[in-house]
Amino acid sequence: MIVLYGFLPSGNVYKVRLLFAHLGIEHRRIEVAQYAGHTSLPAFRRINPIGKVPVVRLDDGSVLTESGAILYYFAQGTQFWPSDLQAQTETLRWMFFEQYSHEPPIAGNRYMLGYMSDRTGLEGLIAMNAARGEHALRVMDGHLAEHSWFSGDQYGIADIALYAYTHVANDGGFDLSPHAHIRRWLNDVCAQPRHILLLQETSVSPVTTLEEERGV
Repeated sequence: MIVLYGFLPSGNVYKVRLLFAHLGIEHRRIEVAQYAGHTSLPAFRRINPIGKVPVVRLDDGSVLTESGAILYYFAQGTQFWPSDLQAQTETLRWMFFEQYSHEPPIAGNRYMLGYMSDRTGLEGLIAMNAARGEHALRVMDGHLAEHSWFSGDQYGIADIALYAYTHVANDGGFDLSPHAHIRRWLNDVCAQPRHILLLQETSVSPVTTLEEERGV
């Protein structure tokens, strides 16, 4: 069975779980939480030397890393990856935007405000992220004023990638109330078949830890 290494509240892990839910792909999850130091454990670094989640281990033992690459892998041959070259390019454009311009400030502030009790010295970074994240949201809202989706003419993996941290942007101090088109889009994503919530566990067997897997 496919194994997913990751932390349930992680937006990047949620991207993969959401696509799995849409496609009906069963998996079991192993708990790996950055805030608890799991990503620095030697046992995890042997799986992914970069020390990031999500990681997917396939049935043949091969490993996939980086959320966008994992989405691309599983979306092939499905409705979530367009067949038209222009729509494919549009999908990739927004996925690159998500990783470079959207996720760093929005997910960054979500992590610092939600998981770091001591933010001494980070005030400037949080303020800079707030400005960068708001700009990214305005860009998204402008696109959605004229388009329904970020993956061409239909819902796809660019929407999944952007939805993961946008729908919890308020956790990082971002106000979505001025962005009416984003709010419409968020509702449309929620209405997709087999949609799951961020904290909705989808592992088909009890969640284990790295230590339990190794029998420690």
